[in-house]
Amino acid sequence: MDEELRRAADTAVHQCLGLGTDESLVVVTDDEREAIGEALYDVASDVTDDAAIVRYPPGDQHGAEPPEPVAAAMRSADAFLAPTTKSLSHTRARGAACDAGARGATLPGITRDVFTTGLDADYDAIAAHCDDVLDQVADADEIRVTTDAGTDVTFAPGDREWLADTGDVREPGAFSNLPAGEVFVSPTDANGTYVVDGTMMPHGLLGDDQRLRFEVEDGYVTDISDEAVREQVEAGADEVGRDAYNLAELGIGTNVGVTDLVGSVLLDEKAAGTVHIAIGDDAGIGGDVDAPLHLDGIVRDPTVYADGDEVTLPTATA
Repeated sequence: MDEELRRAADTAVHQCLGLGTDESLVVVTDDEREAIGEALYDVASDVTDDAAIVRYPPGDQHGAEPPEPVAAAMRSADAFLAPTTKSLSHTRARGAACDAGARGATLPGITRDVFTTGLDADYDAIAAHCDDVLDQVADADEIRVTTDAGTDVTFAPGDREWLADTGDVREPGAFSNLPAGEVFVSPTDANGTYVVDGTMMPHGLLGDDQRLRFEVEDGYVTDISDEAVREQVEAGADEVGRDAYNLAELGIGTNVGVTDLVGSVLLDEKAAGTVHIAIGDDAGIGGDVDAPLHLDGIVRDPTVYADGDEVTLPTATA
């Protein structure tokens, strides 16, 4: 096996998942991420005789449900790892697997470079930075985010819990993205303007003069400046109506090992000192909206306030 892929797979299987010799694991992958899926399967197979890999065609949209046999495999395993082109993080299949006691991680949109660099991290340090940010925001009634690029938006978490994605999925039912490193909440309300100047699909890493502007009112996105993003949300609205425009998530990156944005939402949303804001589904992260999309946009150089007090954000280490 490719040695770089094996080292990254070792981190996922041993450090993050802590897979046991008597446990079952399923690797869920698709036709475009097969090499990473096979690397994870090979490492897991060295640990347990009860490892399997399932593959299916890439989904049409982030948050789209996988085929039922894939969902059943996730529910029945002790653990799962899901390197896929389109995200399974916010699907009912992933949620049902965790509710059934399976623990695991999704790796949506993972590439070889993101896999081999993003898994080269100190997860104890990531957990410490998550704890520090949580201490500052967890009890706030209002979070405000501003940037020089034009963002000025407020969020009300309400009674919803802030969650931390530390990469530690060793307890039954635990879930994480890999690479990891964020603190996030599904707000009950949001109002204002946010400007994405980092990474957002379908564009990837935005150019220096490229800005995507979103207007938010009463917890829903009411205007999207970019045609390509607008078309994705409109496609979701054809299925679920207004819920596709739900302001789904506010996240704060805590992975100090991510020094530059690379155009991968999976990695870039974890970059320390950034904020990401998502549209669409939030049922998998503490909300109540079930939608066939979850579109994250990364905001560079934010200032974050919790009930008026500036939050000290972690910064990337060179």
